[in-house]
Amino acid sequence: MLLTIALQFSILCFLKGRNALPIGNDTQQKPNIVFVICDSMDGRLVGNEDNVVRLPALDGMAKNGVVFRNTYSNNPICCPSRSALWSGLHTHITQSWNNHKGLPSGYPTWAVKLQEAGYTTEIMGKTDYTSGHHTVSNRVEAWTRAVNFTLRQEGRPTPLLVGNSSTKRVSRDWRFADKAVEWLKETGAKLEGPFLLYVGINLPHPYSTPEEGENAGASTFKTSPYWLDFVDKSKVTIPQWIPMNEMHSVDFYDSKVKNCTSNFTRDEIFNVRQYYYAMCAETDAMLGQIMDGLREIGKDKNSYVFFSSDHGEMAMEHRQFYKMTMYEASSHVPLVVTGPGVPNHQIDDVAQLIDLFPTFMDIAGAVHPPGLNGTSLMPFLQPHVYGNKLEERPDYVLSQYHGCNVNMSSFMLRTGKYKYVAYGNGPSQIQPHLFDLSQDPDELHDLGGVKKDIVEQMDERLRSLIDYPSVAREVDAYNRASFQEWRDNLGEQYEHTVANLRWWMDWQKDPEGNQAYIDQWLKQSSGNLD
Repeated sequence: MLLTIALQFSILCFLKGRNALPIGNDTQQKPNIVFVICDSMDGRLVGNEDNVVRLPALDGMAKNGVVFRNTYSNNPICCPSRSALWSGLHTHITQSWNNHKGLPSGYPTWAVKLQEAGYTTEIMGKTDYTSGHHTVSNRVEAWTRAVNFTLRQEGRPTPLLVGNSSTKRVSRDWRFADKAVEWLKETGAKLEGPFLLYVGINLPHPYSTPEEGENAGASTFKTSPYWLDFVDKSKVTIPQWIPMNEMHSVDFYDSKVKNCTSNFTRDEIFNVRQYYYAMCAETDAMLGQIMDGLREIGKDKNSYVFFSSDHGEMAMEHRQFYKMTMYEASSHVPLVVTGPGVPNHQIDDVAQLIDLFPTFMDIAGAVHPPGLNGTSLMPFLQPHVYGNKLEERPDYVLSQYHGCNVNMSSFMLRTGKYKYVAYGNGPSQIQPHLFDLSQDPDELHDLGGVKKDIVEQMDERLRSLIDYPSVAREVDAYNRASFQEWRDNLGEQYEHTVANLRWWMDWQKDPEGNQAYIDQWLKQSSGNLD
């Protein structure tokens, strides 16, 4: 209830602030904004001179702009991450708990605010920040995360090579890159005032695996020989895996439901990773085409270009693929910015996707809507103008996750060299993760059971930012109520539907037993979960 009130208050604040935005006659002097965002790119791939994959467009941006080397998703899954990005608010404020529950339609996003500030806005490609999307299976898996079963919810991660050495267009996302260039030439070039061009690319998100059934997930890493040539195979590493009997219980659940606990050959792991990197190279080429289009119309000198991703991709690190965890491969995202007056610099300070809303407002000369959780990045982009505001930036990042493929809510605090991840009700229920990223960048040495003093300090700070046990209980209550409503609405179709979700292979081994676990969960009090 408190979270619902907070969301309503935030929306009212946004609406109240609309008339405060400076929509004057000076719009011609405002810079354009081009924002290209992909899906599932590991942020550690950007800004490295000795990279495993050639990314010419991103390397060009890095040489002419700012690379934020420690940027994080505020929720490492598609819709909740994008809900935070488009609203500038944390997940527990908007209650965007899973891929089915995002922002309400008509929410006053930064695109709306830029339009009110005199910008022509063009939105194309993947947005995915409002409620009601994604598969039924995806939402049911999130709702039933606390049920006492562990059913495989994904297909086995599989590499797939298609085409030949001339096959450049593997992904259907090229249609958005083409459309963006067309819009720039036919519309953007003729505009006298400023514009926002947003392009959402689905790559390098894995492709659907239809042989997994009617509710198939996306576990296929698909590319062509053309893009594989961009990968330096000598630099493709085989990640170290902790023995399954030593894994953290949440990590083991992740691996199990992601269909990653069976045996994998070295070649299988290697190919998943190199194909993923090749998919990143194809993504980079789309970015390059859009940037070439901007240069062709002569508006690159007065345009900020932003590139980022909603979350990363595990690519077989920690015996997982996909995202949905707080490990670096999943939560660490790229953020590169070029534009007028932007210095060439690499920033080690932490940043987060919710920082983009106030940044866009500053570029437009617009008033920040009240209540934003993010902090503007302009002190790094225009230090001669905003440098005195550096001390106002927080020294931490807050991320959280409540969706499918994880059996309880997770909350991450990254500050200084430490990353702290608490689960459910906190250390009293289950041991947290603690990593010293300065000494252990691959996160193989969990200090959660060793550095008790640091755990206590980090947990205290996390609780000062978010009452995370209460949030976990709120999500539990929502999950149970949502599942019960879905089940009731299905009526006689429920038995067939629940048996044919993405977990169908495991469900049908013991349908009566699995249903009994669900019935038991529905009877429990939410105060006893997580």
